[in-house]
Amino acid sequence: MRKSILAIGALTAAAALVLAGCTSRDAAGGGSTGAPSGDAGGGGGITVAFVPKLQGIPYFEAMNTGGQAAAKALGITWLYQGPTTADAAAQADIVRSYIQQGVDVLVVAPNDPDSMAPLLKEAADKGIKVATSDTDAPDSVREVFVNQATAQGIGEGLTDALMEPMGGKGKYAIVSCGETAANLNSWIDVQKKYTAEKYPQAEIVDVVYAGEDQAAATSMATDLMNAHPDLTGLVGECTSSAPGVAQAVRDAGKIGTVFTVGLGTPQSMKPYLDDGSSSAAILWNVENLGFLTAWAGQQLAEGKPFSATNKVSDDLPAVEFDSASKTLLLGPALRITSKNVDEFDY
Repeated sequence: MRKSILAIGALTAAAALVLAGCTSRDAAGGGSTGAPSGDAGGGGGITVAFVPKLQGIPYFEAMNTGGQAAAKALGITWLYQGPTTADAAAQADIVRSYIQQGVDVLVVAPNDPDSMAPLLKEAADKGIKVATSDTDAPDSVREVFVNQATAQGIGEGLTDALMEPMGGKGKYAIVSCGETAANLNSWIDVQKKYTAEKYPQAEIVDVVYAGEDQAAATSMATDLMNAHPDLTGLVGECTSSAPGVAQAVRDAGKIGTVFTVGLGTPQSMKPYLDDGSSSAAILWNVENLGFLTAWAGQQLAEGKPFSATNKVSDDLPAVEFDSASKTLLLGPALRITSKNVDEFDY
């Protein structure tokens, strides 16, 4: 892993493709035919299964890499499998499979928190420790949420990064992903309120939803620019729509006229940051998020309580835990630009 890029403090400034079918809870070591390539670990007795929103995109690929690294360091087994599209029903089928296997810990990044809640209860009723990561299901029985950054920090960071090139005024639109994604919706809520309060000459004219489909995000961003000829900004609210909106600006020949920012992984955003079709990406160390997720799973399995401040690894020396919300916070968000994009290799 390359060195971490600078945190923007107060914000001034995915998983490898998995073959179908889950392995048994004692599986360790990946790459063999018929086993999820996300399996990793030293064959330890603790099995932590992570079900992302979908597999095969750089974001969850990087998160899986971090989970694998943690499994090897901690001596546990890490299992990974997600749906091939951001579909709540397909994700639920994978969760049910892991419940049937009797994994020790089940961690989910739910596409639909409400529909996932009953499945998490089913798992808990069978003695499986349950948690969420990346996306929460706050009204479920999950025992901890591994949070990448605060909603306030992400929402404000996206807004500030866009308002800088826009001169603090003008019209912009948001291309989000899933309509029911709790984390994305919380960031959008912050953006709406923060824009109105801090940038009264700026206006959000529309919010649309492209699923986890980059091509759909590009098409929707193009439609938004056509529908609003005076539009000067676009936000890609997830790691597929961030490059999608930048591609739309590039295709329209509006670099320097319409500005974009988004939640994009570094290397997927590099071409757009380099040519100016994207001004910045707001993200976090995704591999560290995967590492923290696996570590949290081990703590749950071993019945160890979280401290107010936790030494997880040398890269994560002081992870804070909020007991009221049962949330582990990875840390502040990061601003990625053309100047530091190559400091990450995913």
